[in-house]
Parts: sequence; structure tokens; C-alpha cells
Amino acid sequence: MAARKFFVGGNWKCNGTGEDVKKIVTVLNEAEVPSEDVVEVVVSPPFVFLPQVKGLLRPDFSVAAQNCWVRKGGAFTGEISAEMLVNLQVPWVILGHSERRALMGESSDPEFVDIIKSATVKSSA
Repeated sequence: MAARKFFVGGNWKCNGTGEDVKKIVTVLNEAEVPSEDVVEVVVSPPFVFLPQVKGLLRPDFSVAAQNCWVRKGGAFTGEISAEMLVNLQVPWVILGHSERRALMGESSDPEFVDIIKSATVKSSA
């Protein structure tokens, strides 16, 4: 059985500016990190900075969205669909994090989780 790869994720929450992004990505790009065979590094900037971070970040690191709307699209102002993330070639998304459950009333019950999984899988197909 192969050794399990370490996963390191950094969620920037609702913080930063374009200038902050440049500084943070510079620090990340200069970091000494074991090879991709040993560790997977994923950073999660606010949605508005995803393209900028993708363009600046070293190729052995990935980006993640901080959330994802559970439906295909429509009149849901401010939401980001899985289809949009796929279009941006964002391979990861953080789903069901604690502040979404505590502050926004989202659920972690299995039915809600299944809806989210279904939306993300359909969009990536």
C-alpha cells in the first residue's frame, strides 16, 4: 500500500487585495516544499482573485474555490456555480465549512451533501 500523501490547504477567507495576492503568492512560490509525490498544496483565495492566483502560482500548487452553488446557475446573485469553476479550471472547492453552517444556516446533513456532490460531479464531467 502506498504511503498517504500529505495535503496542505490554505483558505484566505474574505481577505486581501490584488497587491496582497502578489505578496502572498511570491512567498508561496519561494517556499521550499517537498515534491508533489509527498505533499499536495492547495490555496483558496477569494473568488475574485482565482484567475490572478492561478496565473502567478507555481505549477506544483493548486487553487481551490471557497464555496460553490449547488445548482447549475440562474437568478442567484453572487453565487458561483460548479460549472463556472470548471470553466476557470479550478480543480478544488471547499464545501460545507463551519462558518457556512453556523452563520448562513447551511446544513451538513447527508441529503445536502449529496446535492453538492452531484452538482460538482456533473459540472466536471
